[in-house]
Amino acid sequence: MKVLITGVAGFIGMHTAIYLLKRGDDVIGIDVLNDYYDVSLKEDRLQHIEDKITDIATAGHFAFKKIDMADREAMEQLFADEKPDAVINLAAQAGVRYSIDNPLAYVDSNLVGFAHVLEGCRHNDVKHLVYASSSSVYGANESMPFSVYDNVDHPVSLYAASKKANELMAHTYSHLYGIPTTGLRFFTVYGPWGRPDMSPIKFAKAITEGKPIDVYNYGKHQRDFTYIDDIVEGLIAVLDKPAQPDPEWDAKSPNPATSKAPWRVYNIGNHDTVELLDYIQCIEKHLGIKAEMNMLPLQPGDVVATYADVDALIADVGYEPGTPLDEGIGKFISWYKDYYA
Repeated sequence: MKVLITGVAGFIGMHTAIYLLKRGDDVIGIDVLNDYYDVSLKEDRLQHIEDKITDIATAGHFAFKKIDMADREAMEQLFADEKPDAVINLAAQAGVRYSIDNPLAYVDSNLVGFAHVLEGCRHNDVKHLVYASSSSVYGANESMPFSVYDNVDHPVSLYAASKKANELMAHTYSHLYGIPTTGLRFFTVYGPWGRPDMSPIKFAKAITEGKPIDVYNYGKHQRDFTYIDDIVEGLIAVLDKPAQPDPEWDAKSPNPATSKAPWRVYNIGNHDTVELLDYIQCIEKHLGIKAEMNMLPLQPGDVVATYADVDALIADVGYEPGTPLDEGIGKFISWYKDYYA
């Protein structure tokens, strides 16, 4: 296939591109390379993609284009020129807390940009659109584990609301134009090449520098930490199985995870929950340094716990998250020490 990946210089985008290229697919990657965090890390990820496929004779072709998804003309030209078979939309303005102070950044990228992706798919015969949603859509819901059959109408951040909006926008295009679309609600992804605004790098950096780490909700947060390799394998399995209409969908008792249109949403996580203090203890273990902790209350926009019910993904594509936290953190810390040496 020829696959368009938006946000290819991002954490999940880079790993996904490498997986596809190694198996022989061609990848067109776009990214705006904004300065939400260190641009040099994004540039290094792009170089890492090139490095990983250099010696693989059967690797697919990789091309990168710097494009802002909010640029309508640029996106129309991209789709017209490249004619991708499938699209993986991972580009988004990320971060829950950032959305509190900078809401319009989420409108431009997560709403306007996503609409341009949908239009590109509509007019260029794209066979499947897989897009990043988020566990944040569960918002004020406290029923555990989070299920795709739960109500997600009470987001607690604009970031979460924008991801819920993506699911609704995708459904509209699946219904009106028959475009197969699949949304993946990611649960706390971590691993090598991760974002520096997320806890693994923030904690590792502060601990190694002898500085205190901010621990919100007094360490009582619970998260479904999911290693990047498990995420990518599940994502590719979904990509290879385009969404289909649900023949049993009942308009009088609608299933919120399926549709009479070719539309699906799935949770993708580790199907386990870990308390934040245990997570920090694992980082301490692999760094060999004890953390100094600054205990703080719950922050606006945060949820106390996330826990993914991934039964639907297991049933439909054979998803098997298999990386224990200790193994995943060990691999992350090994990369961290090497990259930031």
